[in-house]
Amino acid sequence: MVQATKPTIGEIIDIGTALGAHYSDEDAAFISEIITPLVVNAGQVLSMPDYLPEVKYPRTIGYRPEGNENPLNAWYYKSEIKGAPEGPLAGKTVALKDNVLLAGVPCMNGASVLQQYVPEVDATVVTRLLDAGATILGKAHCEYFCLSGSSYTSDIAPVENARKPGYSAGGSSSGSAALVAAGEVDMAVGGDQGGSIRMPASFCGIVGLKPTHGLVPYTGIMSMEVSIDHTGPMTANVADNALMLETLAGEDGWDIRQRNVVTHPYTTFVDKGVEGMRIGILKEGFGRPESDPEVDEKVRTAAAKFAELGAVVEEVSVPMHDEIAVIFLPMIAEGMVRQLTFGAGLGSGLAGFYPPSLLHKNQDNGLRADEFPDTVKALSTLGTYVMNKWGGRIYARGQNMRPWFVKRYADVFETYDLLLMPTTAMPAVKLPEADWSRQQVIERAWCMLGNTMPYDYTGHPAISIPCGMTSEGLPVGLQLVATHFNEPAIYKAAGAFEASTDWMTP
Repeated sequence: MVQATKPTIGEIIDIGTALGAHYSDEDAAFISEIITPLVVNAGQVLSMPDYLPEVKYPRTIGYRPEGNENPLNAWYYKSEIKGAPEGPLAGKTVALKDNVLLAGVPCMNGASVLQQYVPEVDATVVTRLLDAGATILGKAHCEYFCLSGSSYTSDIAPVENARKPGYSAGGSSSGSAALVAAGEVDMAVGGDQGGSIRMPASFCGIVGLKPTHGLVPYTGIMSMEVSIDHTGPMTANVADNALMLETLAGEDGWDIRQRNVVTHPYTTFVDKGVEGMRIGILKEGFGRPESDPEVDEKVRTAAAKFAELGAVVEEVSVPMHDEIAVIFLPMIAEGMVRQLTFGAGLGSGLAGFYPPSLLHKNQDNGLRADEFPDTVKALSTLGTYVMNKWGGRIYARGQNMRPWFVKRYADVFETYDLLLMPTTAMPAVKLPEADWSRQQVIERAWCMLGNTMPYDYTGHPAISIPCGMTSEGLPVGLQLVATHFNEPAIYKAAGAFEASTDWMTP
C-alpha cells in the first residue's frame, strides 16, 4: 500500500499560491487537517488494481533497425507480433504509428522526452488487428508529438518519401505512409488531428482515410486534443482500406469520443460504382495561395473522370472551408496544452483507460521543453498564451461554434454525396537543406493543412487517394469528403476511380 502522509503547512500554502489564494499558516493548518483523511484514501487508490485490458498475443521488445534495414528512417522499432491464425486480415502485415501503445515495445511519439518509454497495454486498434489475423511488424516513426505536416521533426531523423528520396513523406503519420508506399507493409495505422493521415497519403501516393470522429476507438493512443483525435487505415489500395476499417470500426466501451456510432460492411461498397452520385467540386479547395497549378489540374481531371463514370459533378462554393482555419489552430493549441500539461497526452475528463506507465514517464521527465522542435515550441506557446490571456474563452468559443459549422455542412450534404478537392494543395515538399532559415523550415511543416484541417474540426470522414503524378514524379492526392458515417459513399467513389485509372501514368 502507498503510504500517504499529512500535507505540510508549506505544501498547502504553495498550492494556495498556485490557485491564486493567500493562505495564512492558520488557514493551511486547518485545510491540512480536513484533507488528510482524503489524502490517505488517495494513497489507498494507488494500491488498487487498474483492470487494464488483457494483452493477448506474445511479443518481444524488438529492436531499432539501422542502415539498409531502415533506408527511409520510417521504422522506429521492429517487433513481429502474430495475430490469430485465421481472420479477415490473415496474411496482412501492419505498421503502427508510434503514438499507438503496443505493450512491451518502446513508444516515443517522435519525441526525445519519451525515448525508451515502454507501455504495458495494447491500444484497442492493436487488439482488433491481431484478433482479425494481422501480423504487426512494428512501430512507424511519426512527428514530434504529431505536430507537423511534414516529416522532419521526429527526434531521430527525417523520414524520406519512398516515391522520391529527399522529399517529405508528409506528417504526422510519416513512417506509416512511407512504409506502405515502399511495400514494406500492407497496411498501417495512422492518426489525424489536422490531416496527419491524409497529408502523408497524398505525398506518398497511398490511400488514407480519416474516419468519422469516433468511428474507430482512440483508446490507448496518445492524444493531442480529444475533440479532434482520429485514427484510421493507411493502405496501398482502396479494397484493403475498406477491409482494415471493417476491423477497426465500432465502439469499444472505453472511448468517450464514440457516440451513436454507425458501422457498415465497407468492403461491399468498393465495387458499387458512382452512377447517380452527386459530387461537388469544392471551389475553395483550388487556386489557394499555396496551390500548385499542376495539382489543381490533376484533381480537376480526376473530377472529370467521375463524370465519365456516371456521377453528376459540378462546382460548389462552401466559404466555411476557409473560415474554420481562423478558429482551428488557436483552439487546438489551447486544448493540446491542457492535455500535455495535465493529461500526459491522454486527455482528462474522459472515461477510458489511463496507462500508469505513461503517467509515470511524463511525471518523471517533466516537460523538458528546451528539447522541443520549433513546431512544438510555437504551438505550445500559442496554446499557453491564449489560455492565460483569455482564460479558456478561445477554446470555449471554438467548441461552441462547432455545431453551427456542422449544421452548415449538413445543408451541403443534403445536395451532394461527396465534396472533392486536392488533399494537399501542393505535392511533397523538399526536406530541409542546411541553408534554410528557421522560418522556411517551420513554414514547410504547416503549409499543407488548408484542405485537410476543416474536417478534423467538423469530424466528417475524408479520404485521400492518388490521382496522378506531377512532372517531377511526385504523387497528387485527391480528397473526398462525406457526411458523418457515410464512409460507404467514399469507398464507392474511391473504388470506382481506382479501378478506372492508372494514376502513375504521367
